[in-house]
Amino acid sequence: MNLPSHGSNPQHLFKSLGLSFPEKYIDFSANINPLGPPRALKEKWNDFYQEITVYPDPFAEKLRQRIAHREQIPVDYILIGNGGAELITLVARFLSGKKVVVVEPSFSEYEKACRATDCEIQYHQLLEPHFELSMEQLLPSLSSADALFLCNPNNPTGIQYPVSTVLSIIQECEKQNCFVVLDEAFYDFLINYESFIPYLNKFSNLIIIRSMTKMYAIPGIRLGYLAAAPALIAEISKYQPHWSINSIALLAGELFLQDEEFINMTQVYISEERERLLAFFKKHNFVMTTSQVNFYLLRDSDQKEQNNFFEFLLLKGIIPRHTYNFPGLEGKWLRFAIKNKQENSKLMEVLLEWRQLH
Repeated sequence: MNLPSHGSNPQHLFKSLGLSFPEKYIDFSANINPLGPPRALKEKWNDFYQEITVYPDPFAEKLRQRIAHREQIPVDYILIGNGGAELITLVARFLSGKKVVVVEPSFSEYEKACRATDCEIQYHQLLEPHFELSMEQLLPSLSSADALFLCNPNNPTGIQYPVSTVLSIIQECEKQNCFVVLDEAFYDFLINYESFIPYLNKFSNLIIIRSMTKMYAIPGIRLGYLAAAPALIAEISKYQPHWSINSIALLAGELFLQDEEFINMTQVYISEERERLLAFFKKHNFVMTTSQVNFYLLRDSDQKEQNNFFEFLLLKGIIPRHTYNFPGLEGKWLRFAIKNKQENSKLMEVLLEWRQLH
């Protein structure tokens, strides 16, 4: 099947499957904050309008200063990007022609971006259903690798890897002269997340990617940042087009960083809804990964293949993310975002219909 390689834009999924697009649907395929953007963005929107006639600051100085203050690192450790996707592309260009290991299952953009720059790709496959990350099992892959891509918390499973395991991997990679590209796109959905940014001054091989698109629900604007040692920032930034981040995104980012309460409110909301969903899934014999963020993998344990389950959901207007292009998953799971209470309840209602038939 030639299915879309990303969530969202569900019209393309229906077209690829030869299905009629429903008038009413809920898109569970995009992992965006169900609370929507912070209220302050709407309040300031008209003020932002006048900025569209002015070129954006190509160095994003104000936003970098705000991030540096929050993360307690120097400004020259930060590179602002047009969402995580651009930052991944810049890193792939920096690694052009190198040997790259990707811990799978993981975000498909790592492989896509690295193949475009003639990197040699090797998978390190984690096994379902727990997807445990082991330093000992990973070690053989690192001996000849130039870079390792690790998504933590993981997309698509939602699982957070132990801090001690990730640190041991970074340490071993440093010994092997191997970069660690740590994608923390969903770190801020975790309560009490232990950041790896304080380790940047200790490990010159560490590159951290963070998205602001997901938490602040601004996929249409796009914003993120990369944190690394200044020498790495200088090299990676050479591949970035001038003015790649628009003025609205920069102003929005500055605004968001003043609102810690929004993050706290989101974390509590997601945690409560995730527990409600988990209780329902256990009761009705669905298997959910031990996610700690705003999305999760799900499968019907009564079905060896999930194809019929997937199509049933689509015909009911429930649109999950397929997993055919995640190495090691190949469609055996479906990924769902945690939406608002009403939408999550609708999902449960449709799953009960499915269970009554199967």
